[in-house]
Amino acid sequence: MFNTTKFALLIISTMLLAQGCVSATATPVATATKTVAAAEPAAVTAPKITMGNGDKNWIVVDGAVRNNKTLTFKEVQIDGNGWLVMHPFENGKPNGDKYVAATYVTSGSNNNVDIEVHKGATSGELFIVMLHRDLNENKVLDFVFVDDTNVMDKAVFEGTTMIGHIIPAP
Repeated sequence: MFNTTKFALLIISTMLLAQGCVSATATPVATATKTVAAAEPAAVTAPKITMGNGDKNWIVVDGAVRNNKTLTFKEVQIDGNGWLVMHPFENGKPNGDKYVAATYVTSGSNNNVDIEVHKGATSGELFIVMLHRDLNENKVLDFVFVDDTNVMDKAVFEGTTMIGHIIPAP
């Protein structure tokens, strides 16, 4: 990581040396180091990400039903066109690097939304069901990573709340 304090001291020392104000063997003043160090910004903590519903986007998971490979959710609300996506759990942990089901939802309220789980689902099996925005409006789920954590059709957030839920298959 780049150390701004050391860099600033190096620049100041070089300027003073070039102007003849100090010799190459001069000892830095301890208080100057403390003053510069005190000016460093405090560590920034990342905001805590939560999961749930928002004011403009939500998934009604209560009352979801399963018929063979298909799960049906009573209502999905999305602000802009997008996708209802299901991610699997593997070894007891959610795996957001892949998905097992996706269905297109249009902007606004969508009722009785069916989503087919490609491999099927057993009762009690855990999934994350969440929303992704169709950013380029091409009606194709662009599940291609554009950086370490985001796919092209990004997850829907309201503030620090990711619109999604951990659910057991009915």
